[in-house]
Amino acid sequence: MSLLAEYIEQEKGIDARRITDIRILRRSIDARQRNIFVNLTVRAYVDEYPEDEVFERVQYGDVSGAKPVVVVGAGPGGLFAALRLIELGCRPIVIERGKDVHERKKDLALISKTHVVDGESNYCFGEGGAGAYSDGKLYTRSKKRGNVEKILRVFCQHGASTDILADAHPHIGTDRLPKVIENMRRTIISSGGEVHFQTKMTHLAVSGDRVKGVRAVNLSTGEETEFAGPVILAAGHSARDVYQYLNDAGIEIEAKGIAVGFRLEHPSALIDQIQYHSREGRGKYLPAAEYSFVTQVEGRGVYSFCMCPGGFVIPAATGPEQVVVNGMSPSNRGSRWSNSGMVVEIRAEDVPGDDALRIMRYQQTIEHDSWQQGGMRQTAPAQRMADFVNRKLSYDLPVSSYTPGLTPSPMHFWMPKSIVTRLQQGFQVFGRQSRGFLTNEAVLIGVETRTSSPVRITRLPDTLQHIRLTGLFPCGEGAGYAGGIVSAAIDGERCAEMCHQMMNL
Repeated sequence: MSLLAEYIEQEKGIDARRITDIRILRRSIDARQRNIFVNLTVRAYVDEYPEDEVFERVQYGDVSGAKPVVVVGAGPGGLFAALRLIELGCRPIVIERGKDVHERKKDLALISKTHVVDGESNYCFGEGGAGAYSDGKLYTRSKKRGNVEKILRVFCQHGASTDILADAHPHIGTDRLPKVIENMRRTIISSGGEVHFQTKMTHLAVSGDRVKGVRAVNLSTGEETEFAGPVILAAGHSARDVYQYLNDAGIEIEAKGIAVGFRLEHPSALIDQIQYHSREGRGKYLPAAEYSFVTQVEGRGVYSFCMCPGGFVIPAATGPEQVVVNGMSPSNRGSRWSNSGMVVEIRAEDVPGDDALRIMRYQQTIEHDSWQQGGMRQTAPAQRMADFVNRKLSYDLPVSSYTPGLTPSPMHFWMPKSIVTRLQQGFQVFGRQSRGFLTNEAVLIGVETRTSSPVRITRLPDTLQHIRLTGLFPCGEGAGYAGGIVSAAIDGERCAEMCHQMMNL
């Protein structure tokens, strides 16, 4: 801070000894040119002291005697819906098919050891949802849809670093996010709400065109329970059994486009050198470098997705006979590798038919092929990046962060041609934009398919209720209305507000 005070003294003519505190309001890194700039927006306090609180806290009252609302799913959409319901004076009853964050960690560790995926407790299902173990990135473009700053403040109130209030691309880190999520659960319970783990929704309780609650089963005891109240359905983008149930029950849903490709993993030192235009890479003071690429190939977007600097590639399957990968980073972003999803846009019209679940079936087919190519375990098929572009088999593979292991595979041969050719051309474009990016030091790991929900559960834009069923509020990524932690949280708050409004009509 002393250096900032000296700078302010020089620029503004204010005696540095009069500056009592400096708070960073905004921080970003501009690495577009050879000279790297760290841009700061600050608030300097002169001859006065700031208030103790860096941010305004949300007040959560006692709702133990209030009207109940059932929230299905404890991902960001469901958790923020529950917290907003408490603000509005409603009592949330959260049911989550998976386990709490501590028990969930044990099942995640077993995937690498046993190559067996627990279908109810994995990287997608459990407290915190898929976002709990995918870096905790909080960057969003959804600013017009809700109060992003408030979402960040709620995270800080529950234990996240206040750095997220200033950083242009904030993230919490996979190592810290579970504790934040646990604190959110404690707020819900201490305010009079309920949270039920290993409790899986089986049916909606419907009377005429009104949803009255849900029927659910406790997965550890087999006991069935009915929870009464309007329903915020935030089941997550991998809840395929929920999509199947809705389709079979005649509840209107529609196919939605997704993106499909691979995880691309480079040595983090190489990405640092490329992005910071220096053989020394990040040096002592800069963070692990990020990148973002996008281009159009044959009328479809090809782009990087969920970039994890200094991170790991993880197994994200939710059932047997499928291999799916994702990425995450700890808060220090300090691993030897950097990865991102490299994906091709798939539109609903790209998959023939009119079945609302056809994009989901498309996902399933590719994930099953990936499982077969990986040796019918959680070992993932992989190919060096340049070999993929040149249509060559990689006979050996670089050391990877993916702990279940990699097996060489001709992914240019068995993946759908429409994806392969677009990625090959896209990689050539990215290699020209960033010299050294297209290299055999990088490895493609298959497959990345869970970029978003393959289904949209239709709802009315003015009330956010389902298009036909009163009292059902499809919410977040799983409903097809969000694309990341913050946008899902915003949608959760909006659904809570609309549900409260409906209850008071």
